[in-house]
Amino acid sequence: MTKVVLTGGGTAGHVMGNLAILPGLRTRGYELLYIGSHNGIERDLIQKEGIPYHPISSGKLRRYKSLKNLTDIFRVAKGLTDALRILKREKPDLIFSKGGYVTVPVAMAAAALKIPFIGHESDLTPGLANRIAARYATKMLVTFPETRDSFGEKGVVVGSPVRDELFQGDAGSGREFMGFTPDKPVLLVMGGSLGANLLNQLVWANLERLLQDFQVVHLVGKGNVNSQLERTSGYAQYDYIGSRMKDVLAAAGYIVSRAGSNSIFEFLALKKPNLLIPLDLNQSRGDQIHNAESFQKAGYSLLLREKDLTAESLFQALQELKARTEEFRDNMDRAIVKGGAEKILAVIEDTLASRHQDGKRPEPSENPPLFEKNIVRSNLQKPEDQ
Repeated sequence: MTKVVLTGGGTAGHVMGNLAILPGLRTRGYELLYIGSHNGIERDLIQKEGIPYHPISSGKLRRYKSLKNLTDIFRVAKGLTDALRILKREKPDLIFSKGGYVTVPVAMAAAALKIPFIGHESDLTPGLANRIAARYATKMLVTFPETRDSFGEKGVVVGSPVRDELFQGDAGSGREFMGFTPDKPVLLVMGGSLGANLLNQLVWANLERLLQDFQVVHLVGKGNVNSQLERTSGYAQYDYIGSRMKDVLAAAGYIVSRAGSNSIFEFLALKKPNLLIPLDLNQSRGDQIHNAESFQKAGYSLLLREKDLTAESLFQALQELKARTEEFRDNMDRAIVKGGAEKILAVIEDTLASRHQDGKRPEPSENPPLFEKNIVRSNLQKPEDQ
């Protein structure tokens, strides 16, 4: 049986792409396993799918000078040892990665063992982990056409893998789940795993005014539920929504969100007018800003920079979003966003077919290019990443 390893982690965005292609992988009869970090969000999400999960050590590769870079390089090295051990034992035919720091040692181990490694970059500008992993990759798949040149001949435009289950949501079931009525539009607010706190505070400060125009469903992040607002009419808060998320999205008329690529392409596919508040440069490398600017330029989203974010600016932006509803929906109607998952699956199939043509697995290299010329250190110190 053909065996495929999935990897990626650190944030939910690095896992959702894997979940989007999961049904297609299962339909094709592949044996699946997952390599992730010990304590990342991916562990719970993947184990709920019943896929064998193998944790490895991973270190954060920062874009700035820090003493922690020295210790984390050792964690990457330990992760490489872990990945080599797992891959030698499992002997997969192919590895597919959605990015995140855990993928760097997996990519290195794949190169050492001559296992095809396919990565996917969701954002307009490639992340550091994917730039490093690309050196060991067979192909690097990208969401935005502008990103392809970053990976040279390895780059392939496939779009974003949107989960099919999102199109199966029921708005009535979603309103019932949240305790909402059909007579007022639903506003979904989601801050993401890294940037929820500021949005939470501004929503709570604005809640009385927001409830005049919307029913508000609020994803506050783990451990952030505000007990003082539990009985507020027209307001529902959750630290996490699992299988009912498709119904919540179906019920939502408007969305306020950070600007991770996976999420915003889901909003586009579902044709949900949205206000994007990307993580600023003090919290990220600026990838969400580029994503949001691209969607604003295309007429799919309204953009509010975090540096301009106040309770008043949030309220005014939502009023504008509501007033321009038809304009945003018309623009999204013209977009073609489905098919990303199938294109990824097609690349996986083609790569597996090429690998199996020889009828045998290539022998591992005796001198694999693992830390060739201090590759990790040289990537950390690129001036454009400072």
